[in-house]
Amino acid sequence: MNITHIEHIGIAVKNLEESIKFYETVLGLKCYAIEEVTDQKVKTAFFQVGQTKIELLESTDSEGPIGKFIEKKGEGIHHLAFAVKNLQSALNHAKANDIKLIDEKPRRGAERLNIAFLHPKSTNGVLTEFCSKSE
Repeated sequence: MNITHIEHIGIAVKNLEESIKFYETVLGLKCYAIEEVTDQKVKTAFFQVGQTKIELLESTDSEGPIGKFIEKKGEGIHHLAFAVKNLQSALNHAKANDIKLIDEKPRRGAERLNIAFLHPKSTNGVLTEFCSKSE
C-alpha cells in the first residue's frame, strides 16, 4: 500500500453555514468549495491546511450516515482520509490483513475523488477512508 498523505479530516456538523463562519472568521481559513453528494446524503465544505484538507459534513437527510452519526455521537470528527495511489490495491491489502471493509469497491465521493471506507471495528474505532484521484 502506498499512502501519500492525509487527504482530509472529515468533521460532522449540524449547520454548515455556521461552521464555515467559525473556520473562516476565527481560524482564518478560506472555504474553497461547497458540494452536495446526493448519494451520501451530505453537503460538504472544504478548507485547505497545508497538504491536508478539512471537510465539513452536514447531513441532508437525518437517516443518512452523517445524520445518524450526529444523532448518536454529536458533532465532531467523523473520519480520517488517507490519499493512496491505487485505491483498489489498498482495499485488497486491507482485506488481506483481515480488515473489515465498508466498501469492497471504490465509489465516487466529493471533489471527484474515488473513495472507500474501512470499518471502524477493524481500525481502532476510527472510521478510515482511502481516497484516490479519478483517472
